[in-house]
Amino acid sequence: MSSNVLYITYDGLLEPLGQSQVLRYLEKLSDSYTIYLISFEKAKDWQNVLERQRIQKKVHSHQIHWIHLKYHKSPSALATTYDLFQGITVALFIAVTRRIKIVHARSYVPSVIALVLKKLLRTKFIFDMRGFWADERVDGGIWPANSQLYHLAKWFEKQFLLNADHTVSLTEAAIDIIQNFKYIKGRSISISCIRTCTDLELFNTKERIKNNKEGYLTIGYIGSVTGWYLFEETIKFFEIINIIKPHSRFYILNKGEHDFIRQKLAFSNINTENLILEESSPQEISRKMSVINFCVFFIKPVFSKIASCPTKLGELLASGIPCVTNDGVGDMTQIIEQEKVGVILRSFDESAMRKAAEEILELLQDEHLSQRCRAAAIKYFSLEEGVKDYQNIYQQLVNE
Repeated sequence: MSSNVLYITYDGLLEPLGQSQVLRYLEKLSDSYTIYLISFEKAKDWQNVLERQRIQKKVHSHQIHWIHLKYHKSPSALATTYDLFQGITVALFIAVTRRIKIVHARSYVPSVIALVLKKLLRTKFIFDMRGFWADERVDGGIWPANSQLYHLAKWFEKQFLLNADHTVSLTEAAIDIIQNFKYIKGRSISISCIRTCTDLELFNTKERIKNNKEGYLTIGYIGSVTGWYLFEETIKFFEIINIIKPHSRFYILNKGEHDFIRQKLAFSNINTENLILEESSPQEISRKMSVINFCVFFIKPVFSKIASCPTKLGELLASGIPCVTNDGVGDMTQIIEQEKVGVILRSFDESAMRKAAEEILELLQDEHLSQRCRAAAIKYFSLEEGVKDYQNIYQQLVNE
């Protein structure tokens, strides 16, 4: 008889992240466990009836019991408090009526709900932290440093780490930091690293194209250009590559920021004739990526990013595509340098960028590079292995 698990996510299941980083795991976990899923859906996503019906069909086919609550955005603190109240009410009802053994909370807000259930009902609590959320709010300029909200969130983080039956981190680097927290030192906590996993069937090397018949080099950029991403530095790197290797093509796959991208490129030395700017659906992304020789992305190297694992890294490596990125973000430096699947930039000055550009061009001459990228993705980012890790955690908690 399978145990009942309550999974809580503040990200909507109708969002791309909810589908790739929640539903794909739960589809496989539901083979062994009865899953009750609480998600908070944005009104705009919910109005997309066709997409909603597609996801509902998928959920039902895997016998996942989906409870969708409405997400409230503003005013921020009050909206989140209201969402917590409705989440706790619904979660308590499910936990009692469905005899829930384990509450798996994805990130901080759902962990408040899970902590309440643990205190009241003694359910097992998995704190799937997904990064240093409170520090991300400060590093991202959403909260002032040392604000009351920040200190409250850090107090909750402490409660989660001390009360969780198991904590999951996206990076080994974050585990090292957590184990040196003053209130953790000398204590034994159950913690493990499960990185942002990739569907290795969807992202593969089958359509990999060596786009050199016409002498072109295609440099890729995938995803958002704002927020945590340093797009001006990426343009600078593009320019340096173009000096070393003239007539290189720059292929940007992005949704919703094309005007911003064109505006930034207008002040650069990039010839727009060599630029391809497109959107892509999740279903098309793997095929479109196949023409890329290597991909560039730079992320702000702030404290909170030590606990981050960019989804795109696993997807690119699984597709056989090496990466040029920067130091100070999660475990990327160790993985890329150890597996020789790209180049790490340690500063953004011109000489460092030129050195990195020369290194990636040299690395592209290695005929085993694509296979090595794929092997690294299997080693570090396999969805199958991630699911096995969660299954082991679930089984361990059920047996306690």
